[in-house]
Amino acid sequence: MFGFQLLSAASVLLLLLLLTAHGAIPPPEDAARMARFVLHACDWGALATLSAQEGLRGYPFANIFSLSDGPPGPLSGSGVPYFYLTDLEISVQDLEINSNASLTVSLAQTPYCKKHKYDPQNPLCAHIIFSGNVVKVNDSEAGLAKKALFSRHPEMESWPKDHNWFFAKFNITCIWVLDYFGGLKTVTPEEYYSVKP
Repeated sequence: MFGFQLLSAASVLLLLLLLTAHGAIPPPEDAARMARFVLHACDWGALATLSAQEGLRGYPFANIFSLSDGPPGPLSGSGVPYFYLTDLEISVQDLEINSNASLTVSLAQTPYCKKHKYDPQNPLCAHIIFSGNVVKVNDSEAGLAKKALFSRHPEMESWPKDHNWFFAKFNITCIWVLDYFGGLKTVTPEEYYSVKP
């Protein structure tokens, strides 16, 4: 009997891993897990800053950035959005004056929404909005950021060295999840980081 229970538990775990690896998404009532799932599934996001540029000063300014929370795979996401940035980039110049930002990621960039014929604006094509600020990572975290980013974006390693690239992360203060009808769900950073991928 014990052998059967062990086999059943192992079979269930294997089935769960296979479903996750093939794009099974968390249920809508599990908003924190959905936020972690969507971030890990995405390779880029729209980062919105408050512009410091002449003619745009004070206006929202959204820009696309490659990101990663860890190497590909269902169990390897840290939940921390990492970036590889340079001061030459216009949005980074905004962040140097005001580091507050929002970051949006969506399953629209994955095969999931196309497969189900969901328009990117359809709530079933889940998207997550993070608010917080962007900061350079410290030396102790740089190795983790490098592994997360270069495993998904290998081209980054060959980007011009004279651009003075650095690793940064998005410090999350609040999370909004839109993955079903009925409006946004709010997730705290504590709820978000307590979820295991």
